[in-house]
Amino acid sequence: MNWLLHGIVDLFNALAAWYYRRKFGAAARQLGRLPEEGDGQRGFIIVEIDGLAYEYLRQAIRQGHVPYLARLLRERTLRLGRWRCGLPSTTPASQAGILYGNNWDIPGFRWYDKETQDSIMCKLPGSVHEIQERIAEGRVGLLKGGSSYTNMFDGDARLALFTLSAMGRHRLLENVRGLGFLILFALSPVRVLKIVVLSLATWLVYVAKRMLSWLRVRPRRAHFTFLGPLLEIFNNVVFREVTTFSVLLDIYRGMPSIYAAYTGYDEIAHHFGADSSEALRALRGIDKQIRQIDRARQFDIRRQYDLYILSDHGMTPSVPFHRAFGQTLEELVASHTGQDVATGVGEESEGLPETRAQFLLDEIRGLESRPQAALPARALRATRRRLEALLQDESPESGWDLSRRGDIAIRSSGSLAHLYLSVTHRQMDLSEIALLYPSLLDALVAHEGIGLVAGREGDGVVILGKKGTLWVGPEGKHQEGSHPLNWLSYPDWATEQVARVVRFPHAGDLVLLGAWAGDRVISFEDQVSTHGGLGGAQDWPFIAYPVEQRLMPQTIENSEEVYTRLRGLYSNGA
Repeated sequence: MNWLLHGIVDLFNALAAWYYRRKFGAAARQLGRLPEEGDGQRGFIIVEIDGLAYEYLRQAIRQGHVPYLARLLRERTLRLGRWRCGLPSTTPASQAGILYGNNWDIPGFRWYDKETQDSIMCKLPGSVHEIQERIAEGRVGLLKGGSSYTNMFDGDARLALFTLSAMGRHRLLENVRGLGFLILFALSPVRVLKIVVLSLATWLVYVAKRMLSWLRVRPRRAHFTFLGPLLEIFNNVVFREVTTFSVLLDIYRGMPSIYAAYTGYDEIAHHFGADSSEALRALRGIDKQIRQIDRARQFDIRRQYDLYILSDHGMTPSVPFHRAFGQTLEELVASHTGQDVATGVGEESEGLPETRAQFLLDEIRGLESRPQAALPARALRATRRRLEALLQDESPESGWDLSRRGDIAIRSSGSLAHLYLSVTHRQMDLSEIALLYPSLLDALVAHEGIGLVAGREGDGVVILGKKGTLWVGPEGKHQEGSHPLNWLSYPDWATEQVARVVRFPHAGDLVLLGAWAGDRVISFEDQVSTHGGLGGAQDWPFIAYPVEQRLMPQTIENSEEVYTRLRGLYSNGA
């Protein structure tokens, strides 16, 4: 009887392989993406679920929301582990580490260049392309010769679709002409029908929820639009299905490496919560895509593939700063620096005449006598020495433009914020900041919504907490009072991560982390769940990997190490 069952299975696999060859062979001809010449090497497929924390994946498995992934783990096809993505816990930093092994000087999702006065945001293809050129210099991308779909960076992939760093380089249908469109649709009528049905269902659910909310709340200025869910439809339905179709086509073609990111869960979780019904619905949809991809790779059409499923970072429940405290971070900073700091335009300053400097010197001497002052004694002494030197020298310090004291930029990435002071193009020391903005540091450190403030002093990094200060420098570490990161369960690792980010050339003059509030973190953006900083599930993404590979994810402390381990397995001498 066993021989009969094996025969039936073999016949089914042979028919399925024949079907895939016919179906995707026709699609490949229409798209101009013909099969690769086999090199005998084993390939790999990486499926990224953007923003899904290890903790919430385990919860989704227990509740039955990802049945196919749960089956792969239960049957020991894959092994599940968690790893640390590092700071900042954002997609650009994590993907740069995974795909190039280099995420140096990517301080967040958003940052500011003091020298050029440019705002950098990793949603703009031009900015992402420039970042990739910098991080890829002298390195071999993980996807060299392969394919990249819906990513931020292309990892040196030969084919990159819906990838920001390669925007405009390739198009899915650029070789399709005339009847080719109809042929492609005919090859996958079920997928086309699924896109139409799911798009309509998404729109109807959105309209129903908005109508119920409007009837229940009746706001004075109700904002209702029938076009609201279009972004969700394109991202969670159209792009998802097209990405899966492209991956299946590449499996047929025998591409050596394939990396596809599904971003729908992350975007929904920000607005509704990481374990909300809306986010879990998106997760179920992604699980179905994984099922299609895994089944296709098993037919062994042109190349054998290993399958990896991972996330780039996690996500932590959050409370927006402005909702918790009735003011934004920008408004808090403005109240301690001047009225026009949001724009920095038109503010005039009287400079730093001797009478004002003498007044500040007296104030600092008074602070030095207060053991409870947020600014540590060493920073106060450095500030006093700098101010005394300034009083003896009539010329202004080199490179300073005191007329720009009110030109302040804040760039937030979830629970991480960088504060830039434009009085000088270079990064400022804490003592200089205390000199020009006497009440700012104390106000930030003491604020209930801010977990820590970090900056530079000479060659060292200073991390300020409410009950203590930590100096990290070439000579080692020096602590005054309590450890400023003792609100985390892993303060030593977190210290190294914070110090590393503060040393980035494009980090802010001050780096802020949102405080831990019970089981939530304070976010500087308006998000229900957040990531970017430290604390909670945002630090712990997951990876599901073949059981025969000794990846040891629990020892990974930054996404750069993911590249190192995968590159070691699949470099093939490149």
